[in-house]
This record gives sequence, C-alpha cells and structure tokens, in this order.
Amino acid sequence: MGAGVIKKDGEGGGKRARRRNRRSQPMAEINVTPFVDVMLVLLIIFMVAAPLLTVGVPVQLPETAANALPTEQEEPLTVTLTADGALQIQTTEVAREEFIARLRGIAGERESDRVFLRADGANAWNRVAEIMGAMNAAGFNNIGLVTDIGGPTLDGSDG
Repeated sequence: MGAGVIKKDGEGGGKRARRRNRRSQPMAEINVTPFVDVMLVLLIIFMVAAPLLTVGVPVQLPETAANALPTEQEEPLTVTLTADGALQIQTTEVAREEFIARLRGIAGERESDRVFLRADGANAWNRVAEIMGAMNAAGFNNIGLVTDIGGPTLDGSDG
C-alpha cells in the first residue's frame, strides 16, 4: 500500500543521506485516521437523531408478541387515536367530520395504500374498529396496528 524510496545508483548509504532523501520525497501514504474519526462521529449523531424523527404524539400503545413490519420507501402515513378520542393524521389534529375527506385527499397523492393506526390502549375496541372502517372507506385497505413489542403471548409467557 505504501510507497517506498528507491535508491539510485551512486547514492551514498550513510544515515544522513537517507534522512535527507526521505525528507525531500513527498509522502505517498494516505492517513485514514481523521476520516475514520469523522465517520464515527457522524454515525453517533445519526444514531441519536434517528429516533427523534418519528411521529411524536404521546400514546400508550398496547403490547403484543407481534413482529415489526418491514419498512417502505415512502414515509409511512400514521393515524393516531388518543386516549381522549382525538384523531390525528401524522401530527395534525383532524375533526371526525373531516377525517374521511382528508384521508381521501391523501390517498390520491400516495403510491401506497398502507396506513398505520396508533390507538391508545384506553380506547374501546369499537371506537378503534370504527376508525379502521373509516380508513378503509377512504381508500386505505392495508391497515397496520402499531403496538409495543414485548407483551404477553396467548400461551401465557411474556414475549
């Protein structure tokens, strides 16, 4: 990898001659240590910043033993149903009367029909099913329920 110094015929072999020739020759080796340091700092910055880029509506999600869904190219559409019954699309609060119309408008702009529903565990199942039906009526047929991992399984063990 590194470049060496080749002596020409007639050059002396003393220490002074070697020292002088080495100083006059340009260094042909690349020092990668600063590059690696910068990359590690950037990696740490992105690892810290990435969790902060998700939708930040405070919701107490139920825990299940289900695995996480694979990621997509397009930013996922998230609908949130809070404990007090308020609806949010991404981080924008939407009135119930405008919910289906807003979703239909969004469905026309998106390639994917996938939507994630984040419903607080304090909501009754009929309210969650009502929201899922509204999303289906608006054109989103691929609905994923967001839960926290590590919850109990049906066999009684903790996941």
